[in-house]
Amino acid sequence: MNALSTVYIVGAGPGDPDLLTLKAARLLKEVEVVVYDRLVSDEILDMVPSGTTRIFAGKAARDHHMDQDEINELLVSISQSGRTVVRLKGGDPFIFGRGSEEALFLSDHNVPFEIVPGITASAGCGSYAGIPLTHRGMATGVRFVTGHCREGKHLDLNWQSLADPDTTLVIYMGLINIAMIRDELIKAGLPANTPAGAIERGTTKEQRTILTTLEDLPSCIEKADLQAPSLLIIGRVVELANQLSWQIPAMDCDIEEHA
Repeated sequence: MNALSTVYIVGAGPGDPDLLTLKAARLLKEVEVVVYDRLVSDEILDMVPSGTTRIFAGKAARDHHMDQDEINELLVSISQSGRTVVRLKGGDPFIFGRGSEEALFLSDHNVPFEIVPGITASAGCGSYAGIPLTHRGMATGVRFVTGHCREGKHLDLNWQSLADPDTTLVIYMGLINIAMIRDELIKAGLPANTPAGAIERGTTKEQRTILTTLEDLPSCIEKADLQAPSLLIIGRVVELANQLSWQIPAMDCDIEEHA
């Protein structure tokens, strides 16, 4: 039986290939198999040598090409075959990337692994949109939450804790539940006029950013027809995008009924 090979769980960052770490870029050229997610950009996949085996394991809301159990088993199987593998994930593997679940499965099966951090979407997309996650006098902290829940489950978040005007709130995978998120935050006491932004395909050439308020965020997303992957940022720091947006100018969203 072949010796077990190492599985590298690698963060690909939010999309711009220039944001890959040096270690991630090196591993993509050295390993024999790359198992990649839907959010890994084409530009990053183009860095994989032509002779390397590529396996798509993409997942989207309610549309799984390969479910998590299958991915876990696949990684073990490749390791048992003796081939080195990069498990390439968008953003950072340990921030809403299920990288820790895969690492635990590998650990349970005595498969050697390494974690290679990536720039998470909140940092990358916020920077490219000109939205700092913290800023003196505007935000004393930042919270990362997921706006997506498993099918049949209610989005169970501590809304009172999240409705803090001194904290920047970053919501991953929040498009589907944005109206409920808006309603719950306002009900919990976050002012309706709190600045809010949505960033589609952040750090890529297709990036789009809209700037609005918490109250109008669902309407603006619908009006702009924003699609996944999109990141939501709520808090006073969003105001700074008007001055700090350096790559692609943000769009102000004017909703007629609130004009």
